[in-house]
Amino acid sequence: MTPDDIERLHRASLRILEDVGVRLEHDEVRQRVLAAGARPGPGSSDVRFPPEMVQEWLERAPSTVELAARDGTTTRLSADSEPVFWTCPVLYLWTGSERREVTSADLGAIARLADHLEGVQGVMGVSLADVAPPHRDFVGLRLIAESGRKHARALCFSGRGMEALVRMKPVFPGPWFSVGFTAHGPLRWTHLALDVFLRSAGHGIPATVNGEPMAGVTAPVTLAGAAAVGNAEILSGIVVNQVLEPGRPLVYNLGLAHVMDMRTSTAVTGGPENAFFAQASAALGRRYRLPSASWVSTESLLEDEQAALETMFALQAHTSAGVSLVWGLGQLESEMTLSLAQLLIDDEMVGFVRRFRRGFEVSEEELALDVVREVGIAGSFLETGHTLRHHRRALYAPRLLNRRARGERVEPLHEVARRRAREILEQDTGPKIGDEERRELLRVEEHFRQEAS
Repeated sequence: MTPDDIERLHRASLRILEDVGVRLEHDEVRQRVLAAGARPGPGSSDVRFPPEMVQEWLERAPSTVELAARDGTTTRLSADSEPVFWTCPVLYLWTGSERREVTSADLGAIARLADHLEGVQGVMGVSLADVAPPHRDFVGLRLIAESGRKHARALCFSGRGMEALVRMKPVFPGPWFSVGFTAHGPLRWTHLALDVFLRSAGHGIPATVNGEPMAGVTAPVTLAGAAAVGNAEILSGIVVNQVLEPGRPLVYNLGLAHVMDMRTSTAVTGGPENAFFAQASAALGRRYRLPSASWVSTESLLEDEQAALETMFALQAHTSAGVSLVWGLGQLESEMTLSLAQLLIDDEMVGFVRRFRRGFEVSEEELALDVVREVGIAGSFLETGHTLRHHRRALYAPRLLNRRARGERVEPLHEVARRRAREILEQDTGPKIGDEERRELLRVEEHFRQEAS
């Protein structure tokens, strides 16, 4: 995309916000946005955003978003930072023989497994079948904290549940979890989404503001038209969040945009068009000096060639475009289902992509002319100190892929990954959280469970 393309998208979104507006289905939030400079729209819940208002509040969003992890590390996202990768929110788990609803034990396994994967920096909540919907957000956050040490991305199921998450925040230092919500298009923010933004405001909790236009259904079928609508949704969400909490750290996410297959009437999340939306998300994020987000996805139902094709293409496209935060590792079936085996395979793909992005140096040490002279013609470089010093960094070492000669048994990659996941989980049985921290999380959880009962 050229700079002119980005500016035309930006101006088109501003016209949409000024001429058409956005529906804000939350009285308190709507009144606060109107008091901050918005104008009433054609409907009772509709709001129009003047361009100068969008610019004013957009400038208040910080250009860097810090995401803490319980292993003591902090990731700093910006429009130009190296991409980080998360798991995905799902409804089901694929075991290799059946697809079943995902449970609390499954979320714990995902978080524990993620601790052992270099390519995974964050664990997302899931829709827990064994937990009542009003409790899933804070129970899910507690499960992730108990089971793993990576950054947690909580799923939000209610405004009251968001209050529980706020109460859990002081248990660990820093922004150890984040939240987010998606506009339900076209050009509409639901009461739930706005209530989550409202009740989480004032606590410095990082939030992802998502636009999810479906080209041909909730947005024009043309990709530029869909991107303009999605961008308008996100800009309005950014304004809302900054009105509620000036300076709140936000991640811009147009990458959830997708298209509809006109033959099957299904949402497509792993096609080439999705890579264009990721590209637009990264470019517009840079335009607004905000970190960007997107997802990698596949329509495949199994850990098969289609999953490999669509996921690897998406990972390379996203990282090449400069997306700051990529989620979707481990997913199948358009992000409805997660496979632990696929999570390991995707981690391997991330390793490939990162090694390619790192490239190679051309320096005196890397050219190694002195070593070439020393070894000479028909010699061997295997025994040299230069090889010993550099081979780990120069050569990618896969964790799953076969590089051995054919043996008695040839295992498909998904079987290798499934076995390896099982081995990791059998060995990782120790506590990931202190007794006092666990008691505090459970105390908050029990309070909100009783209230919601």
